Amino acid sequence: MSDARIRLGVFGGTFDPVHLGHLIAAQDASEAMDLDTVLFMPAFRAPLKEREPGSDDARRLSFLRAAVGGDPRFDVSTLELDRGGTSFTIDTALELRRRHPDCALFWIIGTDQAARLHEWRRIDELGRLLEFIVLSRPGFELPPGGFSQSLRLHFVRAHVFDISSSEIRLRIAGGRPVRAFLPAAVADQIERDRLYR
Repeated sequence: MSDARIRLGVFGGTFDPVHLGHLIAAQDASEAMDLDTVLFMPAFRAPLKEREPGSDDARRLSFLRAAVGGDPRFDVSTLELDRGGTSFTIDTALELRRRHPDCALFWIIGTDQAARLHEWRRIDELGRLLEFIVLSRPGFELPPGGFSQSLRLHFVRAHVFDISSSEIRLRIAGGRPVRAFLPAAVADQIERDRLYR
């Protein structure tokens, strides 16, 4: 699959809100694996997250479009938002494979997600559809004993940017500044609409 003409990376997540760490991770994955496009894929409902997003779908989508707009390496997909329900990666991968049969498909995850791949729905089938780009993330160790041999994993040393969307929401709720962690257009939207307070 890696010899296909177009190399498409998919970066899924809640993006509540998208922050500079997400953009840096996408850039690191793109450069390390020579991707043609990184597709940001906001989840309708992430299966391994207990809380619902703090912002509605339209707002999270607006954040993403503001964050990646004008960067030719990145794009945003509404596939999972449009489908609704729990956003299982296998369903998304099958649909992307149907839409882009000639693409090499790469799923971008962090070490925190890699440690839980055994929990993903139909992981062996998923491993036949795509390859994983695993980016280092501070504070998360990979499980001993490795992974299923059916999974194609590419470990990429990423820039360390130790921030999360949940920390950003907490900082805003506590009245602490967050502009240093966010694309300017996203910070502007959050301030204008007084979100996460």
